[in-house]
Amino acid sequence: MLQKRLETPLGPVTVMSDGLSLTGLWFTDQKYYGSTLPKLTLVAERPIFAKVETWLTAYFAGKQPPVNFPVRPQGTPFRQAVWQQLQRIPYGQVRTYGELAAEVGEQLGHFVGAQAIGGAVGHNPISLVVPCHRVVAGDGDLTGYAGGLPRKQTLLRLEGSLKSNEIKVNFEEN
Repeated sequence: MLQKRLETPLGPVTVMSDGLSLTGLWFTDQKYYGSTLPKLTLVAERPIFAKVETWLTAYFAGKQPPVNFPVRPQGTPFRQAVWQQLQRIPYGQVRTYGELAAEVGEQLGHFVGAQAIGGAVGHNPISLVVPCHRVVAGDGDLTGYAGGLPRKQTLLRLEGSLKSNEIKVNFEEN
């Protein structure tokens, strides 16, 4: 596995790749940092890292860049199903944990609880590109972002889905 550190307006991130696909992207101070990062990774240059850097630059400039590189998060089949649903949340929109639970439950063919969804969302190994920041509590509170609630608030403002005080931020969850 290969890794590279990139700078963003919200702090440095570590990106990880198998050489072809993006397999990890974490803010360096976030909860579960490097959760799928192998013990031995090489710091290296690869075309995938340049593509991710271009994507991040466009994203933080307020654009809606398409993900034009392969994304391959590693996790259990349940977490994979949750992360697939996260990738379907459009830019500028949010979903609640309950809505996501219903979508994943329909996909898997059985009931899924919102708390189980929260665990999978929190362990998303590819922040930003797999947009876990677009998930909010049922009452609209911003809760449970591994990168920190101030970042989540900033990301949702950037995307236009958080205006003034319409969504409450519950900093006690962080």
